[in-house]
Amino acid sequence: MVLDKLSEGLKATLSKIAGSMFVDEKLVNELVKDIQRSLLQSDVNVKLVFELTQRIKERILKEPTPGALTKKEHLVNIVYEELTRFLGGEKSEIKLNEQGLSTIMLIGLFGSGKTTTSGKLAKYFMKRGKKVALLGLDVHRPAAMDQLQQVGKNINAQVFVLKGEKSPVKIYKHFEPEFKKYDVLIVDTAGRDALSLDLIEELKQVHEVAKPTEALLVISGDIGQAAQTQAKAFHDAGAITGVVVTKMDGTAKGGGALSACAVTGAPIKFIGVGEKVDDFEPFNPKGFVGRLLGMG
Repeated sequence: MVLDKLSEGLKATLSKIAGSMFVDEKLVNELVKDIQRSLLQSDVNVKLVFELTQRIKERILKEPTPGALTKKEHLVNIVYEELTRFLGGEKSEIKLNEQGLSTIMLIGLFGSGKTTTSGKLAKYFMKRGKKVALLGLDVHRPAAMDQLQQVGKNINAQVFVLKGEKSPVKIYKHFEPEFKKYDVLIVDTAGRDALSLDLIEELKQVHEVAKPTEALLVISGDIGQAAQTQAKAFHDAGAITGVVVTKMDGTAKGGGALSACAVTGAPIKFIGVGEKVDDFEPFNPKGFVGRLLGMG
């Protein structure tokens, strides 16, 4: 499972609650320390960890226990609710147009997994009966078009690429008449080593012509806390409607990426949990926290 170590730490904390005779301030302080330790080991930012655990502590010590719950159940409930809120609260669905084309633009830095995510997202919608096409607008990385064609071939999806053309806007306009045959168009844009002015300018130009229904920032789970800077920079540059966190399998740092995205206000829409095209799931904070805590 994703974030095994975090899950083990949090489950141990809940076991401590279950095994305690009664809930007092000493137990609450111990629990808060345990939760802090688990989150910090998963690379969640220190300031965010402190704010979260302060909220948990205040609620436990100040809130009256609802009649239907025991003090211990109330305590577990508060931990669950605050962790869920921390990771975005409600599940955020991908918005699709009822009629006509829905365009989903994927953006992100080199190595974030954009092209692989294009294929995963395409397969996700194809399995739901949508007619999907992929458009390659990465004009800077020589192998990008080939990679996208291979991804499309593997899932039997139409791929539009125009090799040799250096203007992503011209490529978009060249194929534009074809797009009306599809329900969903997934646009794979160029990345850079860092968010630069020319990348922002290029993304803005693509955004203007494509008018995406969703613009998703693809971010790698293994970059840890650096995700916060990335997510904020892209978010400030405008136009991000959500985040996809990739490479969440087998990384201890995933907590950094998940929490960083949540604080930018751009909800996490999907997480990639493996290499295969189907290792991709909509992100549901409630279900995710429930699994972390072993609650179902």
